[in-house]
Amino acid sequence: EVQLVESGGGLVQAGGSLRLSCAASGITFEGHTIGWFRQAPGKEREVISCSSSSAGTIHYGDPVKGRFTMSLDNAKNTLYLQMDSMKSDDTAVYYCGVGVGGISGPALLTVWLQWIERFGSWGQGTQVTVSS
Repeated sequence: EVQLVESGGGLVQAGGSLRLSCAASGITFEGHTIGWFRQAPGKEREVISCSSSSAGTIHYGDPVKGRFTMSLDNAKNTLYLQMDSMKSDDTAVYYCGVGVGGISGPALLTVWLQWIERFGSWGQGTQVTVSS
């Protein structure tokens, strides 16, 4: 059984930083499509970052480009999301996801979440709150 557990969320002031972690069991991130998405109250889910594989190009959503960085520690089988220069608009529940490979291309950001829903798994999420 695949299990993903996110951690590292919390309350941070605008301009501050947080690093989220996503530990996996029952699957290795290496060789699979990986990423992060978030959902704010009353809003649709939004893909933050994703990659077609653990060694592939990382795509970032426009709202977080230049501020957020996704990385993977294969030895620890843990996915990270470093969030810098945070804004109040970043307040949301953050989720990590992993899925079978087979998806790629410049439109990855727009289709990744639907792909994960069909062929992947995601965790329970961690709350991030940015105070202004």
